[in-house]
Amino acid sequence: MTGKINRVILMVLDSVGIGELPDAKEYGDEGSNTLGNIALKASKFDIPNLVNLGLGNIDQSNKINATDSPSASFGKAIEKSAGKDTTTGHWEISGLELEKAFPTFINGFPKDFLEAFEEKIGYKTIGNVSASGTTIINELGQLHLDTKKPIVYTSADSVFQIAMHEDIFPIEEQYRICQIARDMLCDDMEVGRVIARPFIGSDGAFTRTSRRKDFAVTPPNNILDAISSSGKQVYSIGKIVDIFNGKGITNYVKTANNQEGITQTIEAINKTEGGLIFTNLVDFDMLFGHRRDIDGYANALMEFDKRLPEIINALNDDDLLIITADHGNDPSAPGTDHTREYIPILNFGSHINQGTNIGTRESFADIAATIAEALNVDYTCPGKSFFNEITSA
Repeated sequence: MTGKINRVILMVLDSVGIGELPDAKEYGDEGSNTLGNIALKASKFDIPNLVNLGLGNIDQSNKINATDSPSASFGKAIEKSAGKDTTTGHWEISGLELEKAFPTFINGFPKDFLEAFEEKIGYKTIGNVSASGTTIINELGQLHLDTKKPIVYTSADSVFQIAMHEDIFPIEEQYRICQIARDMLCDDMEVGRVIARPFIGSDGAFTRTSRRKDFAVTPPNNILDAISSSGKQVYSIGKIVDIFNGKGITNYVKTANNQEGITQTIEAINKTEGGLIFTNLVDFDMLFGHRRDIDGYANALMEFDKRLPEIINALNDDDLLIITADHGNDPSAPGTDHTREYIPILNFGSHINQGTNIGTRESFADIAATIAEALNVDYTCPGKSFFNEITSA
């Protein structure tokens, strides 16, 4: 089978988990099931194209229709790493298993750290709470304009976020302040990402701009490095370039929303020649999971489903499409945190067996191992490839 796959299109539907992991109780996530609970509780949920691939065959206890003839191979994977955040999930998909979770600061950052940070940047700050980014700029935006104090906030993810108005803080000054935070957040406080969250507008009409910038921890070598080192392209779409701090990526494009991410993925399929196209579609998580919007989440999945035929029709005969997730974010769960869940895996292509059940994989890193074998790239990781299970000799 080696040599029949020239390119892998890896699409991460951010937070689209498929049921609680065995250790979910340790994370306070008993009963979490992003897809299952959306199917059960949304006022409308119709995803025929994902059903045709075999999404409903993965776990038939969910209220998602199974099909007698899935057009993809299907299964799910356990998160081996500690944690349930964006960085951990994506890194494990790329072949890296983390023993220690990135720290989170749900109750805000320590007072002594914040005071030291303020001294270094030359400004006092406001906020220091866990909050939605759109909510906090509406709540504190006018105070920020009046006092010229940056808004510091976090979330259930491992992040240190700073919101600043572009009329008060020029964008390069915003980036300078975030770089100071990145340099200071080390050792036991090494969060996965420091994020600049610039915004514009006036009281009651503040909006975030597209000049967000992530200052991420640089990962160890992973499948992206192996692919790019072999001379093949690694084309990232959405926030992938930020999650990996640019490492191992040869080309990238950032996106504003799911629809733009899908369009850019199709354009990349049409113009790249080989290697990996790695896409993150963030709206599921950012707009609907964290905000506990069941119907909004369902609508976003239906919108993706409607465009899935466009993606499939763009594929070449030697392409492998993998659709997966990075963690859960059950919109029916209490709080606003991610949820510790299995991730679905759908594999589709001209050379991919239809209807093969790859079962429950013991690590997200099985995806990296499979990509390495599919592209005939020299890479070793803790994951076990399922490439031979989904292809015919």
